[in-house]
Amino acid sequence: MENIKEISKRISNDLDMHLPPQLTDEEMIMHIADRVDQMLKGDPDLLMSYLYRLDVEEKKINAAIETSITPLNVTFANLIWERQKERLASKKKYKQDPIEGWEF
Repeated sequence: MENIKEISKRISNDLDMHLPPQLTDEEMIMHIADRVDQMLKGDPDLLMSYLYRLDVEEKKINAAIETSITPLNVTFANLIWERQKERLASKKKYKQDPIEGWEF
């Protein structure tokens, strides 16, 4: 549950939206998809900037645009959600303890 809260907070900040942290993965994806749909229609360049900031791989974005059979907003939402889960797992796996004497 703590992981979902952290991911939710990150996505909320980066996509300028509110995501309640107590949602399931599927509900989160649908909320993200709604925001992505707004951006696809209103400001697709800003959406691409957000995808870059959220570290979604460009090759996955391009593949989604070219081959996705699901609506693009849902596909992008899934890419965003999965990438943020990967980032959090990687962050926890490679977490480094503070170096003694380097406090600021």
